[in-house]
Amino acid sequence: MSDINDLRNQMDEVTLEMIKLLKTRTDIAKEIGEIKKNIGKGVTDELREDNLRRKVISLCIDIGLDETIATKFFNFLLNESVKVQSTNKQTHLSIFLKAKSLEQKGKKIIHMEVGEPDFLPPSIVKNALEEVFDKGFLKYGQARGMPIFREALARYVSKKFNSDVTQDNIIVSPGARFSIFTAITTLLNPGDEMIIIEPAWPAYKDCALHSGIKVRTINTTLEEKWEPSLEKIENAINSNTKMIVLNYPNNPTGKILPEKLQDDIINLARKNDLYVLSDEIYSHYAKNNWKSILSYNYKKSIITQSFSKSHAMTGFRIGYGIADTKIIEKMAKLEALCLTNVSEPIQYIAMKALEADISNNTNTVQDRLDVLTQKTKEMGLDFVIPDGAMYLFARVNQKGFDGVEFANSALEKGLAIAPGDGFGNYKNFIRISACQDKKTLIEGMNILNDIMSENQ
Repeated sequence: MSDINDLRNQMDEVTLEMIKLLKTRTDIAKEIGEIKKNIGKGVTDELREDNLRRKVISLCIDIGLDETIATKFFNFLLNESVKVQSTNKQTHLSIFLKAKSLEQKGKKIIHMEVGEPDFLPPSIVKNALEEVFDKGFLKYGQARGMPIFREALARYVSKKFNSDVTQDNIIVSPGARFSIFTAITTLLNPGDEMIIIEPAWPAYKDCALHSGIKVRTINTTLEEKWEPSLEKIENAINSNTKMIVLNYPNNPTGKILPEKLQDDIINLARKNDLYVLSDEIYSHYAKNNWKSILSYNYKKSIITQSFSKSHAMTGFRIGYGIADTKIIEKMAKLEALCLTNVSEPIQYIAMKALEADISNNTNTVQDRLDVLTQKTKEMGLDFVIPDGAMYLFARVNQKGFDGVEFANSALEKGLAIAPGDGFGNYKNFIRISACQDKKTLIEGMNILNDIMSENQ
């Protein structure tokens, strides 16, 4: 008995020493964070992390420690560093909230920072709002969503994306964002790794960090036409990698991957048994050839969709996920825990919205993107013409340009735009949204041009 107590005491001492070392490491991380903040450097340094990761793996071989356990612990430490170094980075949403605050004070703001269509939902939605009470869709329901709605979604998805989907492959969620969160949270464990291709909607990274998942970033550039390197993706995969996130048409660039490159990424995911989380919320606004991940019939894929963009129903908070039944079961357990179920009246309204012809929405947004493209060319900004979605992601070639500072100063001039920093390490970029009528967009771009001329 004395032997086991001695061993336990030794283990206690080691544990306490580890806590002390964690405190020391955290203090150093805070100091580094302050320096990075002062010099305008991003929080994550992928090159340093990769070098240290190799040293950790080499040490594991030398001392006979399981590499997977060590790298999970290493990922925990890296995420803790990110947390203590992270500042309240300003994104399109924070600019939007500031703009709303200024509007409440009487200031006129042209909103070109968020992806919120200015046109109304289909008229059938208004009728459904009036009839839902009499129809009796007012009760508790299944966490996955109403069977009648999921059946309608299955028919809609199968026809639209030429796939074979049943209601058992669908979960209804309060916006696509929650399906993304539940997929990441239920399919991955703390210490696992997830690959994200940037620039990207910030919620993927935020969901991962909240769940203790380490994000490996694949940066793309304007010069490469926002196409990720397959080799970089392959090199980022290790025994802890469990998921890759795709978002095409992309937010913020509007990029659609060449089919061969997308095929190669899916084959790489199959080879390494990775989950593929594909956010296809902008598929309705795909201008060029676009291929849903559904078409690959890959059992470890999760596709998220929403009514927010396609049907201009942002405030209704209704979306859905499509996946293998076993994946849906896991997601449904968490959704039941958090929500019980999505509001039945909203589900009914969304079900009726499926009957509407929304093709004109696509034409409207494309026409507006054409206006933005022309005005941005005239201003001499660098950008790749978007293949879809509802944004233009442009680089400002002014010395010392800071998208966050610029976006805040633009608010004072009555214009809201999104800083590129919110989508990754793109400090000298801005995202411009095509969610206003042409006249308003031109007015907004004229303000943007005036501000940039003043700053030259």
